[in-house]
Amino acid sequence: MIPATPSEPLVPSGRDARIALQGLVPEQLAADAGVSLNTARKLLAAVHQRGLDDLGGHVPKNALRAEMERVFRRYRVGRLEVVTREASRLDPFVKYLLRCEDGAVIEAVRIPLQKPGRFVVCVSSQVGCALGCRFCATGKLGLSRNLEAWEIVEQVRAIRRELPAGARVHGVVFQGMGEPLANVDRVMQAIGVMHDPCGQAIEQRAITVSTAGVPGGIRKLAASRLRVRLGVSIASARHDVRRSLLPIDEQNPLAEVLEAAGEYVRTRGDAPMLAMTLLGGVNTSLEEADAFGALAVAFRERFGVTPRLSLVPYNPSEHDRFVRPADDELGAFHDRLSRFGVPVVRRYSGGGDVGAACGQLVGRENGRVSSK
Repeated sequence: MIPATPSEPLVPSGRDARIALQGLVPEQLAADAGVSLNTARKLLAAVHQRGLDDLGGHVPKNALRAEMERVFRRYRVGRLEVVTREASRLDPFVKYLLRCEDGAVIEAVRIPLQKPGRFVVCVSSQVGCALGCRFCATGKLGLSRNLEAWEIVEQVRAIRRELPAGARVHGVVFQGMGEPLANVDRVMQAIGVMHDPCGQAIEQRAITVSTAGVPGGIRKLAASRLRVRLGVSIASARHDVRRSLLPIDEQNPLAEVLEAAGEYVRTRGDAPMLAMTLLGGVNTSLEEADAFGALAVAFRERFGVTPRLSLVPYNPSEHDRFVRPADDELGAFHDRLSRFGVPVVRRYSGGGDVGAACGQLVGRENGRVSSK
C-alpha cells in the first residue's frame, strides 16, 4: 500500500472540480475528507468492486449519512467513455478506445490468459508519447499530457465492467500508450489503488511496469514499497541498431538503463524482464540473438539474477515500413538465444486484426476527426 500522503496534489482532469475517487486509497480519502477509515473503505469498495457510478444513490439512511454527504460535496466517480471496442476474430483479445473527460482518446486492451475467465488489462499511462520509438504507432502521435492516476485505474474498471460473469482481472501491464516511468508518480499512485483490497484487489506481483529506458523512474520505483515486476524494452542489444529504433537511447544509453534495473534487483530481488519486439529483417539476425544472449549473461554475472527474456513478434500498423518476422526467422532467433542458458519466452502477439499494437486505434480515430 502507498503512503496516505500522495507525492503530487490530487488534482482531477476535466471540467468537474471534484476529485475522482478512483485515484485514492482509503487512507487518503479518510485523511483528506475527514471521514472514518471504515467509511472510506466502504465507499471505495462500492466504486471498485460493485461498480458504483452515481454517488447520489449511495447515501445510507443511518449514522454514516453526514460523513457521506461531506464526501459527495468534494468527490465524484470519474468516467472514461468507451468510444469503440474491437474484438479480434483471431483470438479473445479486445481493444478499447476510451475518451477522457477533456476529449483526449486513449487505448486499453483486454488480454486473455490460458486459464478461462482470467484476463490481464494492458493500460495506457499517457495521452500519446514523447519518446518517438520508430516502430510504435503511439510515438507518431506525440505527447499531449500525462494521465491522472484515476484515469489509469478507470481503464481497468471500465474493462472489468464488461467481463463475463465469474471472470476477473488477474493482472495489469503498463504497455499501452505512453512511457509509464515518465509519469511515475501517478503510475505508482494508480498501482496502489489497483492493489488495495478496497480497490481492484490485484496482486502487485501480477502488475508489470514496462519502460523503454528511464533510469530515474526505475530507481524511484525501486525505492517505493511496491512489489511490481519490471520490464525493459531492449529493441536491440547492439548499440547502433537500438539507437536507430529507440531515440531515448541517446539520452539514456542501454548500459545506464540496465544499471538502474540492476539496482531494482538489489532492492527487490526480482528478475527483470528484458523484452525485444522482433522486426522482420531488422533485429532478427543470429548476430542480434548472440548480442541479446550475451547481454543477459552479463547481467546475471553482474547482479546475480538471471533476467527473463521475452520475444514479441511485431504487430504491423497502417502505412508502416516494418514487418512481422516470418515463422522460420522467429524460430531461428529463439533457438540461437536458447543456447545461452537463460529463460526465453516467445510471447503470443495477439489482436493483430484489431490494431492491438498501442496507438493504432487512436491514430485512426484522430484521422477520422481531422478529416471531418
